[in-house]
Amino acid sequence: MTVGAIALLLALALPLGVRPLLQRAGVLDVPNARSSHQTPTIRGMGITTAVALPLALLAAVFLPQGHVAAGQARATLIVILLVAVSAAAIGWIEDIRGLAITIRAGLQLGVGAVATAAVAVIDPGAQQLWWIPAGAIAVAAYINVTNFMDGINGISGTHGLLVGGFYAAGGVLSDHAWLVYAGVAIAAAYAGFLPWNLGRNKVFLGDVGSYLLGASISVTAMAAFLAHVPVEYIFSPVLIYLVDTFVTFLRRLLAGERWYASHRQHVYQRLNIVGLSHLQATGVVCAATVVVSILGFIAAQGPAIVQIIATALCVVVVLAYLRTPTIFLRLLRKRSAVREAGK
Repeated sequence: MTVGAIALLLALALPLGVRPLLQRAGVLDVPNARSSHQTPTIRGMGITTAVALPLALLAAVFLPQGHVAAGQARATLIVILLVAVSAAAIGWIEDIRGLAITIRAGLQLGVGAVATAAVAVIDPGAQQLWWIPAGAIAVAAYINVTNFMDGINGISGTHGLLVGGFYAAGGVLSDHAWLVYAGVAIAAAYAGFLPWNLGRNKVFLGDVGSYLLGASISVTAMAAFLAHVPVEYIFSPVLIYLVDTFVTFLRRLLAGERWYASHRQHVYQRLNIVGLSHLQATGVVCAATVVVSILGFIAAQGPAIVQIIATALCVVVVLAYLRTPTIFLRLLRKRSAVREAGK
């Protein structure tokens, strides 16, 4: 409750002072080929989340960890905190002045490599050199996943809320207090951003907020994996984001398009294009995330037959999610045809 209250209250209150500063500094998101909004909008409000989340994690460092490995748990929270701040700093520079793609990628990989090395040092059972490049790629990749998926109102805030919530639940079930704290901090910090993103005078996270989101989730997931938390607890809450990004990347690659160029081909973007509002498209992503997360938790705790059934249902949900733009396009066309016939 303490960690969640700190993150939530700071995330709700800080924009009151930061918004006028960003407005005067002209930190705006100008619509481009990837954008789902039509007018320039204040971005960089993720800087407030980048204060709320680390301060909540800092508070968690001093709270009881509940088991004999308290020192290791606190060290893990400190690593998550430092990685979150580092990634947010890179995103802030990108928001303010921009970074070349090679420099940006190098910094993201560097943050991931240092984070993995630190977690490996903390966990005596994970001191293997091959973890470092693997972790570097994983952290850098998910930072970009959350950045690519941050294209409509509500989607990043709800992603942080849901993933953080499920990670906290995974921490309770696996008896890792540090994971509960990290999950609650992530969930509350991004929940506090949502009213600002969904209100009348909308603001965006910017790269500072999406980089923070991707880094905090990925390093938390990596530390949880190395701590032997069931992989279903870790993987299922981020599955929809990963699938949406990977399938879009693969489709563009096979079409001979520049994968890094701005576009609107993600599933959530196509949902918006066919006629769903930002909130409706976000709702589809959230619903799919909740369902696959619950199925993942069921698979982690059930006998073999339950695991098989839950995994199969998870695949069905993922495939259905990929088809949602086509499904909703047909439904909306049918509804339009019925309305026309009734005139």
